[in-house]
Amino acid sequence: MRRKLFLAGGFREGPTQVEIRSPFSGDVVTVADQADAALMEEALTAAKSAAKPFREVSRYTRSRLLQKMAKWIALRRHDFVSAIVDEAGKPLTLAEAEVTRALSTFAIGADEAKRYGGELFPVDIEASGRAYDMGYSMLVPRGPVLAITPFNFPLNLVAHKVVPALAVGAPILVKPAPQTPGAVALLAEVFEKALEEVADEREAVPSGAFQAVSCSNEAASIAVQDGRIATLSFTGSAPVGWMLQTMAKGKRVLLELGGNASVIVHKDADLVRAAQRCAFGAFAYAGQVCISVQNILVHRDVYQPFRELFLDELRRVRSGDPRHKETLVGPLINEAAADRILAWIEEAKQGGASVVSFGERERNTLPPMLIEGTPRACRLSSEEAFGPVALLAPYDDIEAAIETVNASRYGLQAGVFTDSNAVVRRVIADIDAGGILINEVPTFRADHMPYGGVKESGLGREGVRYAMEEYSERKTVIAWKG
Repeated sequence: MRRKLFLAGGFREGPTQVEIRSPFSGDVVTVADQADAALMEEALTAAKSAAKPFREVSRYTRSRLLQKMAKWIALRRHDFVSAIVDEAGKPLTLAEAEVTRALSTFAIGADEAKRYGGELFPVDIEASGRAYDMGYSMLVPRGPVLAITPFNFPLNLVAHKVVPALAVGAPILVKPAPQTPGAVALLAEVFEKALEEVADEREAVPSGAFQAVSCSNEAASIAVQDGRIATLSFTGSAPVGWMLQTMAKGKRVLLELGGNASVIVHKDADLVRAAQRCAFGAFAYAGQVCISVQNILVHRDVYQPFRELFLDELRRVRSGDPRHKETLVGPLINEAAADRILAWIEEAKQGGASVVSFGERERNTLPPMLIEGTPRACRLSSEEAFGPVALLAPYDDIEAAIETVNASRYGLQAGVFTDSNAVVRRVIADIDAGGILINEVPTFRADHMPYGGVKESGLGREGVRYAMEEYSERKTVIAWKG
């Protein structure tokens, strides 16, 4: 399958192409065109040219554009699912769920586009304001957005950048992950169809409102540093994200980065539910989710019962071919990722850790693994694993568990299983994270909720309405009575 570039309103071939291979089989599944510096310049020019006319497009039309895109995604659901399974190695049921979530993200954006505006406020609440009739603040798009997206959610995490941009009237240029260009290329086809239908109904949306440009990191760095880009939105690893922030001078920067999410299982928890949810949260898609469960802290009084229940869940987990509906643990994105995980496990073992594994490595596919006795200083404990591993450790009191969670330099989301309101209040107040999940794993995310991290896990918040605000400036207007 050939995946061309989409820029300046049309599909284009790049000067070079890259073969995309299935993480599971190693077969070539896609050939993706790559932009060079000249094509990136053309895309940047198109984005800047689209900024003013797109800002002036009505909210009604922006909403209709998102509705039409959702319609075409639904009509081409099978194509999107196939691209996600083939290129990302995401198990079939999880790929289907991702497309369903993307449809929800577009629907949320279509509603929010109609509400995008501002607020009235009184001016005459103090003596100096008595001569003024009214004041209001209005949200206006900042300008073109550059979105750099990851491989693990090649449609819905793209949607979380594209939808808010289109909803506010900000042109967006998407640079997809090099491993997964297919879903973004399909989204460009969807945009082209929706653009035609919206123009027939009411008013034209500029073709430069959405562009999809696969390219090298060198070509992407041109866009990151270019003054025509007003906002950079990046989802990916923490080292890359913080490096991009230093490059993107003068821009608003949104970073949705990694984590090594923790779950606390208190002594009064529903252990059966906790074990079931922790197994799913740790091993779905081989743990390649930034909020995958990595560290499970269990009260010492219930450590052994929970451990047995958790091991029972692991025995039910199916690894292997992502095209099979029963598969939960598919392949890691490449062999280098599998090599890294095994190297980190070996380092942990040398520090005294023990490993329970449910299978053997097959190319990029690793079995689910439970690891105990992991030294805090080793990379498996302190870094983001992004693999099918769960670290299990006991704790004696809730203060110690919270201290362990907060020792991480990451703070995306955390979870706690407990029946105690006092424990819930303590966890909410004291854990340093962007989100706290009660009787749920941190792997949960609703597409309308504010989402983002603290510490080294990021800057700003996503979630459609919250990203719309990030892509906007607030302009204040004061009217004199005279």
